[in-house]
Amino acid sequence: MDWERHLLVVPILLPLAAGAALLLVEEVRHTLKATISMAATLALLVVAIVLLRMADGNGGDAQSMSYAVASWPAPFAIVLVLDRLSALMLVTTAILALAALAFSLTRWDRAGPHFHSLFQFLLMGLGGAFLTGDLFNLFVFFEVTLAASYGLLLHGSGSFRVRSGLHYIAINLAASLLFLIGVSLIYGVTGTLNMADLAVRIGQVSADDRMLLQAGAGILGVAFLVKAGMWPLGLWLPPAYMAAAAPVGAVFVILTKVGVYVLLRLSLLLFGGLSGDMAGFGNMALLWGGLATLAFATSGVLASQAMGRLAGYSVLISSGTLLAAVGMGNIAVVSGALFYLVSSTFAAAAFFMLIELVERAREPGADLLAVTMEAYGDEREETEEPEDEEIGVVMPGALAVLGVSFGCIALLLAGLPPLSGFVAKFAILKGMLDGNSLADGEIPVGAWIVMALVILSGLAALVAMMRTGIRTFWAPLETVVPRVLVIEMAPILTLIGLCFAMTFSGGTLIRYTDAASRALHEPAGYVQGVLGDNREKADR
Repeated sequence: MDWERHLLVVPILLPLAAGAALLLVEEVRHTLKATISMAATLALLVVAIVLLRMADGNGGDAQSMSYAVASWPAPFAIVLVLDRLSALMLVTTAILALAALAFSLTRWDRAGPHFHSLFQFLLMGLGGAFLTGDLFNLFVFFEVTLAASYGLLLHGSGSFRVRSGLHYIAINLAASLLFLIGVSLIYGVTGTLNMADLAVRIGQVSADDRMLLQAGAGILGVAFLVKAGMWPLGLWLPPAYMAAAAPVGAVFVILTKVGVYVLLRLSLLLFGGLSGDMAGFGNMALLWGGLATLAFATSGVLASQAMGRLAGYSVLISSGTLLAAVGMGNIAVVSGALFYLVSSTFAAAAFFMLIELVERAREPGADLLAVTMEAYGDEREETEEPEDEEIGVVMPGALAVLGVSFGCIALLLAGLPPLSGFVAKFAILKGMLDGNSLADGEIPVGAWIVMALVILSGLAALVAMMRTGIRTFWAPLETVVPRVLVIEMAPILTLIGLCFAMTFSGGTLIRYTDAASRALHEPAGYVQGVLGDNREKADR
């Protein structure tokens, strides 16, 4: 139906209209602003679910659905494109945004001006980045996302937050400059920025211009590798995410996935089956860059004493795993990586929000004191306890819920059963070992290294989380029962519950990600869905 195509523009227009309307509401009217923001985000989730059903409605049909603004013909129009991958990212973003926004309503939305407007503009940029069908508008939505993220990162003030925010802004401005340079080089060689049109024209680029095209693609790739957090371009990420307010850090988890999404989209669309001799360009850089990121993040997780920094390095582990999976160029591996993307995003976001609640039960500097006690001992251990002392400690209800939630997140980040983190990592490793998907039937050396690092990173996450859990819940310096509200705990439990649901619905989700991965590796369906009858004109 024609009205269904108009839904493609709703994930952009809805948060744009909500953010603009919220600017007109006075800051003192907190309830009204929160109501508008929550209603808009909930409506965005409903639309995203409808789009997901539309994208998967044709079963095995890999053709995408496009929306040309003002009905201009492709490739000249501003095009929005919906397929299984973009629909999956929209639903993940909407769920994460609703959870983070609900968590912020207790106090964080009032810690600074225009929180809800910035939040909605961030959702607008994310929705546009996932749906856009050309590189110029990808740059536009990328900048909208970054501009909103600058304000959200600085939300709540504080010297550490300001210092980390300035580093974040400087690095991302440099990435934006690289983005613009890369797009300019690609346009200078091909004469188009429409992704579907580029997929056709790249295979026709002459040998004399091929080096310039590869330089532009490489520079563009570096811009998104900065956002994805690949080592050594991601050194900014742990301190920035640690400094952000809890709901902001939670929603920022999806920002690293924007870089992974674009790299996955462009590497398979522009340098896939339609690009001729340029097929597979950049895959080895993604593979080995992902491995380096995994190794760096694993050491960072083991070295982290503060929970915020531990969460930041956990995000880097997720990015490294996804980048390595994309670099493998394997349908089964990419399918497992998409499952892992959703699971790791929910787990890391829940962890950022949980940290805010757990820290209320700890003394300032508790991490430093705990490390000092491990190194030099505790004088209290040398004194004998009375024999008639009551054994055991009464566990308050709030701490019990926090402890169980912490344990579930530890299992998710480590990739242990029975939660979805195990299913996701198992799917990735199974794809690497599947002989039917290997070119010559032999497992390459890079795959063995990826498997080893994925397993070791999970072990490191488990060790770090166990160490932190013991210090926090089992042997704290002083037990303080935190005041936790239902609206604060509900988003965390919801995200964890969704991970449980992903475990029980693993077969259905894997079938969806398999279909999405096959469509990505067969770009002809995407091109046909965008260009349609104009493909012959694009060829000329």
